[in-house]
Amino acid sequence: MKFTCDQQSLSKALNTVSKAVSSKTTMPILKGILLKATADGVLTLAASDLDLSIEKKIDVQVESEGSIVVLSKLFSDIVRKLPNEEILIEEKENNTVLIKTASSEFTIVGIAADEFPNIGELEEKSGSLLFNKETFKNMIKKTSFAASVDESKGIIIGVLFEIASDSINMVALDGFRMAVSREPMENNETKNIIVAAKILNEVNKIVSETDEDGDINMILSDKKAVILVENTKIVIRLLEGEFIKYKDIIPANNPTRVSINRSLLMESIERASLLAKEGKNNLIKLTMRNDLLTITSRSEEGNVKEEINMEKTGEDLEIGFNSKYVLDVLKAIDDEQVAMEFNTSTTPCLVKPLEGDRFEYLILPVRISSNY
Repeated sequence: MKFTCDQQSLSKALNTVSKAVSSKTTMPILKGILLKATADGVLTLAASDLDLSIEKKIDVQVESEGSIVVLSKLFSDIVRKLPNEEILIEEKENNTVLIKTASSEFTIVGIAADEFPNIGELEEKSGSLLFNKETFKNMIKKTSFAASVDESKGIIIGVLFEIASDSINMVALDGFRMAVSREPMENNETKNIIVAAKILNEVNKIVSETDEDGDINMILSDKKAVILVENTKIVIRLLEGEFIKYKDIIPANNPTRVSINRSLLMESIERASLLAKEGKNNLIKLTMRNDLLTITSRSEEGNVKEEINMEKTGEDLEIGFNSKYVLDVLKAIDDEQVAMEFNTSTTPCLVKPLEGDRFEYLILPVRISSNY
């Protein structure tokens, strides 16, 4: 294998595929990136941790075909540090790789390409989705943060895609909060899939780095999903199992409803959370009386009180929350005004748009001690 290419193009492609490189594996081949040059002037770069695989193609000048695996971190660091000029890359004897520019020359140890896992195509396609790029990114932003990060929690480390003929919902929860994002979308079939949230976040980064503004194609099978965007193919292993019946968790009766400015609320809670240290649960207390929301928190270092005007229907209420969970929700929303619905001080709060059901967030309260 021997080819020359532009340093910036190669560095950008390496940045994309390296998101699939495993950092914890005991298999040396999974710490590498596959380089495959073909006679048609295309270099294919690929990486996989078996749950997430990424393949990207770039145009290069190929002198001889071939393939080899290079250690991801070392190879990427070398290419990133090279000047912005043509790079010659050549496979030499005993799986060594020469990396050469006008003024620099490296020789590194590679691994035979035949040991690299086959990213391949889907076994049996069972459907496909066509996402608008901005809709796809926005739905991930609105939901993935609410999935559990504890691998022992099973299926709730994932985001549920509920695919209907005329809509798609994404749902994530971790036992303390829940996020639901809904968008109208014409689909060929109905199907539910679950994708690990950490993988979905990596996919979102890749999609955000692409220049195209068009649609994103997601091809589905029973165990995998393939996302095609620009010259990049992303293969995701789907999580297996039954997602929690989340609709049963949403409270039906919320007699107290508040309409409030999202930015003012977020800024007030951020200030209040500076002293929200009691019991290590970032406790803040929300007191709703008439049309005034009072936010208080305290710790050994001091206390704070914030007041915001709001519109309220229903009973006055006092309720405690982990400030982080409320802030995560408010940061995921773009609307200027939001509605917050409550029942009692011990039942979950719902955060919704003033009209419609494009999103819905559920946040569990924290019990407030009587001397707080």
